[in-house]
Amino acid sequence: MHYNDFGNWARNRFPYKIQKISIDAGFTCPNRDGRISHGGCIYCNNRSFNPSYLHSNHSISEQIEKGKAFFAHKYPDMKYLAYFQAYTNTYAPLDSLKSIYEEALECEDVVGIVIGTRPDCVNTPLLDYLEQLNRTTTVIVEYGVESVNDKTLLRINRGHDFACSKTAIESTSARGIITGAHIILGLPGENQCESIRQASIISLLPINILKIHQLQIIRNTPLADVYLKNPFHLYSMDEYIELVATYIQYLRKDIVLDRFISQSPPELLVAPNWGIKNHEFTDKLNQYLKNHNIYQGYKCK
Repeated sequence: MHYNDFGNWARNRFPYKIQKISIDAGFTCPNRDGRISHGGCIYCNNRSFNPSYLHSNHSISEQIEKGKAFFAHKYPDMKYLAYFQAYTNTYAPLDSLKSIYEEALECEDVVGIVIGTRPDCVNTPLLDYLEQLNRTTTVIVEYGVESVNDKTLLRINRGHDFACSKTAIESTSARGIITGAHIILGLPGENQCESIRQASIISLLPINILKIHQLQIIRNTPLADVYLKNPFHLYSMDEYIELVATYIQYLRKDIVLDRFISQSPPELLVAPNWGIKNHEFTDKLNQYLKNHNIYQGYKCK
């Protein structure tokens, strides 16, 4: 294999097939409710990555059951990771978070939780609790890092700097919790060289899992307004494949690569419209890596 992919990692860790079930627990975000800012990150419309079975007016247990029904055709003996995905999933008092997480873990065939959050929305009591929980089940915390460039983070109205991400990731990893990061390639002001420069910095973080996404322009976001008035360059699929292939060479070999693209619903997507599914993109990337004899970590020092 040319890179360390999530599927192989999951097969080595679990004695059964694993599927993530996305959950909307009704959280908001400090970048939306005024604690930090209003309007959120300039690219963000949460509807763009919520699956069709996801409805926040349903209980955690109900959403998990709907998710299980949605995936039931895949494998007969499948187990599940409850994926708290929508908005900032640690943005609530600790007692509320405990109730939400533990409701998910009480559901049949749920063998762990994945918590998507911001690095400025964790604290010591929460991480201590997750450390304890991690002793009896699988806990994965995924942080939206997006960029290591503070000028970019300011431009996209992220509301925190890279030092904040670094501190949160180090604090989480030090507790033995599986720690993930999200980054976006192609953010405004960042070209191929800047993205590749950042790969080595990402590799210095004690992360276990990395998700990589292309920049998408989503309707009803500030970035869409900017783009529609003054269109700027977005990567073509071939350009993006070449960039990802170069980028992963500068990543540590042990980092698990969970995803390479984001796929938004057509009715929300402004650009780029590649007309391709995640698995089709991965097949094209794998073929490119094979043809050019490229491997993750080849240039990582």
